[in-house]
Amino acid sequence: MSHLELIIPFGIPPASLAKDLLKEMHTPGLARLIASAGKAKVQAIDDFSRALSYEYWLASQFPPGDKANSPPLAWNRMKACGLTPEAGYWFLLQPVHIHIARDHLVLTDQRRLHIGEAESRVLFEQAKASCEEIGLQLLFGDAQNWFLRADAWPELQTATVDAACGHNIDIWMPKGEFERAWRKLQNEIQMQWFTHDINAQREMRGAKVINSVWISGGAQSLHPEMKQISEATDYAQHLAQSPAGNKHAPALLGNLSEAAINNDWALWLDNIHVLEKKWFSPLLTGLRNKQVSSLKLHFSDGHRIASFDVTPWSLRKFWVKPSLHHLFSIS
Repeated sequence: MSHLELIIPFGIPPASLAKDLLKEMHTPGLARLIASAGKAKVQAIDDFSRALSYEYWLASQFPPGDKANSPPLAWNRMKACGLTPEAGYWFLLQPVHIHIARDHLVLTDQRRLHIGEAESRVLFEQAKASCEEIGLQLLFGDAQNWFLRADAWPELQTATVDAACGHNIDIWMPKGEFERAWRKLQNEIQMQWFTHDINAQREMRGAKVINSVWISGGAQSLHPEMKQISEATDYAQHLAQSPAGNKHAPALLGNLSEAAINNDWALWLDNIHVLEKKWFSPLLTGLRNKQVSSLKLHFSDGHRIASFDVTPWSLRKFWVKPSLHHLFSIS
């Protein structure tokens, strides 16, 4: 039997939409799991924290933790990209699109940029040259993730790209002694990219231009408490991976993030139904036949995590009707 733990970012719906979403949800497996678990344990962070609640949880910093900074994940992300960083202080650097709202700048969800590796490498080389001009090293991880070494910047406070998405970025811009140095580098890269052929080609095909970079995750070493995540796409795959040592790795089900960040609630409903088919319904069966001995479900929104515990024993509460009440009434 196995002990499973799932983290579902943006699984807590906005209170203003909960009633309407509930009418359209067809998730009997999830409803049974939530009802059997009962009331959730809820943890919360400040609305202006520099990372989302689940990002702090993955970094084992929720709570307590340094809410004035993004989790120190750069070295861990480099390792995941197959890189071995030299000693030093490294940041995650991500190519992004920033657009102008009425009176402020807004960061676009990186998932919707669809940056190809070929065009990312071209932009990376230009950004790398700008970094090297001021004595900083830049490494390519993948199309969405680059890594900047800035040993003099350990006090720079940054925010994760998802925490800043959709908001006035002034609140989430880097703060600290070297914020002016960062902004100067960021502006240099932005100017280099402004008339680049890559962006001209993107505009011609109706794609958003890549017009800036976002910095976060500063770290001087591997973060030993960063949770190792299963990359399984469904419960069956996760179960198949268990003998290889992934039995106790939490599975991150990120299907809902893009929809929630972009206020696309029709897509959110589509994706919650995918999770029902691939995860919640099979997990309910696994608990009933005792293939799964215990299950932890962590649902989050930007600033809260609600944790539910389910066991085969809790499913024996035959008098409890399937319901999403405990998930939709979190306060």
